[in-house]
Amino acid sequence: MTTIPVISVVDDDASIRTAIYNLLRSLGYIVHVYPSAEAFLQSPQLHNTWCVIADVRMPGMSGIELQLRLRSEGSRMPFVFVTAVPEEGVRASALEGGAICFLTKPFDEDCLVACLGKALALYIGGAHG
Repeated sequence: MTTIPVISVVDDDASIRTAIYNLLRSLGYIVHVYPSAEAFLQSPQLHNTWCVIADVRMPGMSGIELQLRLRSEGSRMPFVFVTAVPEEGVRASALEGGAICFLTKPFDEDCLVACLGKALALYIGGAHG
């Protein structure tokens, strides 16, 4: 396993994927981007990912459904959610499911980086699986 954190970004908005990709690559992370939850689930990076940054609302499987599926399979992979439509019930579900952060688009880059730091501390601390 690499010692450089591997981050997977799952968002149906190409501009968001590109922006997060560029930000995280500039910080030295290995970043993979996916246009859907289904694409991520079929990816060879699924079990190498240290943290998922996912949109809440996407065609097909939502980010919340992705988190629930991985949790049901025993994964403790940290999630950071981003959304353009903040709904308190969805936010509560995400956080109950173990999400580290729930950010509203447009989000502050520093907030995303801070959330990612928390998520990676959990991963490195042994909460992954």
